[in-house]
Amino acid sequence: MSRIGKRPVAIPSGVTANIDNGTLSVKGPKGTLTMGLSDLVEYKLEDGAISVNPTNDTKKSRSFWGMQRTLVSNLVEGVTEGFTKTLEISGVGYRAQAQGKKLKLQLGYSHDVDIDVPEGLEVKTPDQTTVEISGIDKQAVGQLAAEIRRWRKPEPYKGKGIKYRGEYIFRKEGKKK
Repeated sequence: MSRIGKRPVAIPSGVTANIDNGTLSVKGPKGTLTMGLSDLVEYKLEDGAISVNPTNDTKKSRSFWGMQRTLVSNLVEGVTEGFTKTLEISGVGYRAQAQGKKLKLQLGYSHDVDIDVPEGLEVKTPDQTTVEISGIDKQAVGQLAAEIRRWRKPEPYKGKGIKYRGEYIFRKEGKKK
């Protein structure tokens, strides 16, 4: 039995949810999100909460149960609070600058890296070594953060590169003399 799946997702005040034709749409103060529903799991909207249960007792249906409940929870949390990922850049000459719907990165290459910011996401650079990505779709925020980080992953000797805030980089000892 799924520990995550059996808890219903509470719908806070100011948020409306609607299940219609195989899609769940959630509308809140920050916007509207929709999600296609799986046939392996049944969704019920009752008592100000969305409950998720497997349709039958197959292994596949039970494995989808907790994941689908988490996806529903992410929709509700996204339209109420939103999601934010913070990246930190470390290295000599490495810096970032947000310019409207573009992010300009200088990462030690012979050229600047320009990244287009997708619709629905917002990128801020409070200083030259910090990038904050925010939006209501958790998957889109994480995907953009991963694409930015991919340009210069942190290396284990000096720790130079782009890392998530709070991420631990395992450091290696350099060459012995």
